[in-house]
Amino acid sequence: MRRHADLILALLGALAVLALAWAVPWLRFVLTIALAKGLAVLGILLLLRAGQVSFGHALFVAFAAYVVAFLAPLVPEVLLLLPLAALGSALLGLLIGLFVVRYREIFFGMLNLALSMVFYSVLEKFYAVTHGTDGIRLAPTTFAGMSLEGAAQGWSALLLALALSLGFGALVRLYLASPMGQALAGIKTREARLEFMGVSARRVLLSAYVLSACMAGCGGALIAMTTRHVTPALAYWTASGELVFIAILGGAGSVLGPFLGALAYELTRVYAAALVADAWQMILGAVLLLVILFAPGGLWGMGRTLLARRRSA
Repeated sequence: MRRHADLILALLGALAVLALAWAVPWLRFVLTIALAKGLAVLGILLLLRAGQVSFGHALFVAFAAYVVAFLAPLVPEVLLLLPLAALGSALLGLLIGLFVVRYREIFFGMLNLALSMVFYSVLEKFYAVTHGTDGIRLAPTTFAGMSLEGAAQGWSALLLALALSLGFGALVRLYLASPMGQALAGIKTREARLEFMGVSARRVLLSAYVLSACMAGCGGALIAMTTRHVTPALAYWTASGELVFIAILGGAGSVLGPFLGALAYELTRVYAAALVADAWQMILGAVLLLVILFAPGGLWGMGRTLLARRRSA
């Protein structure tokens, strides 16, 4: 029943996003960016199930974005650029994961942050290759062999983001229900018992880490294709903090939480910046504080609680 309910909610959410994008055309860009960030946050959800949090996950977002920027002049097809960027991020996640999965809690989080800042410094300093803080303008791309412009390009990016969100959401749900996913919770609660049972906690965490890097890479590729411009700011510590912010805001109780949090975050930021340009960060901080105080399970947990109360009434 719960599986069917989540599927219905996911489909209704996708329809709501499409309806909002159709009713308010300029929100197509905002919604696409929100879904892209939701993919990266979905990867953080996997790590949270193991009791770990990455403060440097923007590394994989930025890496994939730069892969797209460098390859676009050679391979302009979006449907090829996206898997190449995701594969690149997954391989980078495997390389880094072999090192960081040896550590837990704050050490795990800070090592990810340090590596992300190293990558940020490389992007900023090697101006001859990366153009430094000026960034790289994305070359024209094609979608399924067609050159799209304006509204058509915006709709193609949004539909691609929705398809990836639904696909990875279903994949993560299956992963968490599998023995490997169940072992993630064991790392958080009784890691020693996993080892006694012959299950390698490092391998379990590494598999989740690589999958999370792949999803962050998909998000970074979508951001690059949507904004048409990539800069080192994508790898800065504030970008990683933003992903953690969204994870807390949306809640880790469901695979829908990261996308709910990302949509709420982006819409709040856009309208807060429009209404109170000099204090929109304060509004976002107040929203997060209220969620922590009154809805520790995030927006998803708050919604489930309200629904349960309504059913019992």
